[in-house]
Parts: sequence; structure tokens; C-alpha cells
Amino acid sequence: MSGNQKFMQRAIELATENVRSGRGGPFGCVIVKDGEIVAEGMNLVTSTNDPTAHGEVVAIRRACEKLGTFCLDDCEVYTSCEPCPMCLAAIYWSRCKAIYYGNTAADAAAIGFDDSFLYDEVKRPLEQRTIPTRQLLHDEALESFHAWADSAKKIEY
Repeated sequence: MSGNQKFMQRAIELATENVRSGRGGPFGCVIVKDGEIVAEGMNLVTSTNDPTAHGEVVAIRRACEKLGTFCLDDCEVYTSCEPCPMCLAAIYWSRCKAIYYGNTAADAAAIGFDDSFLYDEVKRPLEQRTIPTRQLLHDEALESFHAWADSAKKIEY
């Protein structure tokens, strides 16, 4: 078994163990750096009452904490399923260099985890989205952006 297959196998094991234990959904993820697993994550949405606790997000949080950085540009993601839009964004924000996945989004949709509505929603104009989205206090909100632009303490990311 190649290294890639070994890491994917571990992500799949995490997903299966998660379901059997009753902790959450069938999603597992490992973050790998230099051929070693630095963090693992499983879907903990229902056990933690946290809708953002998807396997990839949990693994990214743990990897960042362990490595002491918000940038995982030397890391690879192995996830038991093609990432949902939120997880995909988190992977891009963390700058991981590669994504490997097992199940497809279509496989997930077939068992009730259909993310296609999110992709459709993002494409809609703001005024046509399901959740009303309105801008308020734009000038006041710009103050924090001006403070960021002027700050000598900012850490670019």
C-alpha cells in the first residue's frame, strides 16, 4: 500500500469508527506533512452541537494548533469524502498543497448529505438568497478595515 493509500485508508477508518461510535457522520480526515500524519479529524457536528465541526475543519484546527501556524502550505489533506463548500474553503484558506478524497459529493448526496444547494445559493444574487442578507452600517464597518490597513501589528494572511 502506497503512502497516499495508507493516509486515505486512515481517513476512511476514522469515518467508519465515527459512525460506529455514534459520535457523528461518516466523514474522516487526516492532515499529512512530510509523510507523517500531524492531525486527524472526524465529523463531530451532532456530538458537539457545532455545525462547523466537519472532519476537515476539525483536522485543520488540530494541525494548526500542533504546528503553531495558520498556514498549512506544506501539508496534504486526505478526506474520506469530497469536501463540502465550507471545508473546501477552509482547506484553501489554510493553503494546503493537495486534497485527496474517497467518496464523491454525489455519493454523499445519495445518503442524505447533499451540498448542491450551497453551491447554488452562493451563485445567487444577495437579494435572491434563501437567508435574507442585507448590508448595514457600511461606513462604521469600514473603521475596522482602516484600522487593519494602518496597523503595524497586523499579520498578513
